[in-house]
Amino acid sequence: VLLWVLLGGLLMWRWREPVRALVQRLTLPWPLTFVLFCTALALLEEAVTVTMTNLAPLFGVPLGAAYITASSNYLDVVLWHSVVVFVPMFVGWAIVLTYWQVSANAVFLVFGFTGFLLESVYGGSLNLLQLGFWIFVYGLMVYLPAYCLPVREKAKPPKAWQYAVMVLGPVLLAIPVALAISAVHPTPIHFPPIAD
Repeated sequence: VLLWVLLGGLLMWRWREPVRALVQRLTLPWPLTFVLFCTALALLEEAVTVTMTNLAPLFGVPLGAAYITASSNYLDVVLWHSVVVFVPMFVGWAIVLTYWQVSANAVFLVFGFTGFLLESVYGGSLNLLQLGFWIFVYGLMVYLPAYCLPVREKAKPPKAWQYAVMVLGPVLLAIPVALAISAVHPTPIHFPPIAD
């Protein structure tokens, strides 16, 4: 929370205008820039979580007794558990943003809600007390890239029901990747169970 949500979120908010000016000067097509930017932020977020997992011994807890990632190995986490599954969702958002004019704040909230639902499925508990936390964790992966989008004249304002498509559509794109990953790399957690 301190590193990604507070520090990362404040830095993104503080530097959003210079970052937007820089991103809009890039010559790549904006959907590709959006997906790459989201992916870079997801990689950064996972760097924070893997680092915190590996720092558990500094807080008096043996490595693996408490963890917030599936592994203490960064490449294992991003290639077999998290970011590899996020990329199709970022592609889904690039498609959504091609057709619908959605504010960066709305993208933040909607993708954050998607993240909350995914974490609820993974964790086995739909704990509404965690809603704000997961909105920030996931929402910050897409907020700044959405803020940096150029004007898209063909994009229309979405209707209320289309927000449901924005929550679930990107997940549908991620399901084939998640299934393939779970078939190739079926180990969900690389730590021993925590003893009571």
